[in-house]
Amino acid sequence: MLPVSPLTSPLHERHAAAGAKFADFGGWSMPIEYAGGGVLAEHTSVREGVGLFDVSHLGTATVRGPGAAAYVNACLTNDLGKIGPGQAQYTLCCVADGQPDAGGVVDDLIVYLHGPDDVLLVPNAANAADVLARLAADAPAGVTVTDRHTEVAVLALQGPRSAEVLAAVGLPGGLDYMSFAETPGTGGDEVTVCRTGYTGEHGYELLVAADRAGRLWDALLAAGAPEQIRPCGLGARDTLRTEMGYPLHGHELARDITPNQARSGWAVGWQKEAFWGREALQAEKAAGPARRLWGLQAPGRGIPRPGMAVLDGDGARIGEVTSGTFSPTLRTGIALALLDTTSGVAEGSEVSVDVRGRPQPVVVRRPPFVESHVR
Repeated sequence: MLPVSPLTSPLHERHAAAGAKFADFGGWSMPIEYAGGGVLAEHTSVREGVGLFDVSHLGTATVRGPGAAAYVNACLTNDLGKIGPGQAQYTLCCVADGQPDAGGVVDDLIVYLHGPDDVLLVPNAANAADVLARLAADAPAGVTVTDRHTEVAVLALQGPRSAEVLAAVGLPGGLDYMSFAETPGTGGDEVTVCRTGYTGEHGYELLVAADRAGRLWDALLAAGAPEQIRPCGLGARDTLRTEMGYPLHGHELARDITPNQARSGWAVGWQKEAFWGREALQAEKAAGPARRLWGLQAPGRGIPRPGMAVLDGDGARIGEVTSGTFSPTLRTGIALALLDTTSGVAEGSEVSVDVRGRPQPVVVRRPPFVESHVR
């Protein structure tokens, strides 16, 4: 059987021309970093100025029909009743009760609420098909789930100078956090602008028709030239999100990792009458999870990496690193790790990470590692 070629963003040729290095993300070939700076420079541009990401590998789907929002609310964890049209919400799709790994996370995603009968979902690339299949399987009569993954491109404009760049191309920047607006952009193309992001900085995510994405990308880079904008790859996106302690599905969230364990219980509408995995999650919350997500910061030169064991002072294994990287902001190694709740670790505890058979001292911290500027 011939290998399946990865999907490419509608901006792929632009990335290649800019000297991007590519890697597979959920079946999509996406830029990791660009020539002329790399991850460190791209990370710094977002923290200090402005960076532009192509995140078109993220899924997009509509759920439409009578009571569509109520149906989605009965499936996903967060409470859509807390927001109104024109607002977005972070939520989780969990494994339903009665299934193996009930309460585990199938995916984390953003819901855009247009109205009671119209919802837009933005799941992760690798999990989009699974999330949509689950929603379609239980959809009531008249409610339709439509995959628009290849029809819509998603750009992320992030950093303290992002509002200035957005204004320069005629798009609205004065939005409240997690709110969105649909407006004509460059050349009259309709763009959905949302005050969201995955970096911890003031920023926006822009949804545009895939065949119009190139024009918007070019316009943002041209308008951002006075702000020294940089195109940024998913390598910098990962270092930025790790500094904030934001979870990545497959690392801090998974079918065998629940919201309670990942400190994502804030994205669960505990008072709702129904959502997938409700009984399992409530039981775990009442009993207390067996493990919980913590941050680790290395005072030395070592960099914790995913899969490395975390050890207590006696050398006993108490958990595992889920994400680890060099922090360009702090200039040291940082990590996220799931640690046994019976280990007694707390903020400031000193433990170690097994780095190729050698214990590397680390200090337990509660993320974020750097200050957030998203609100």
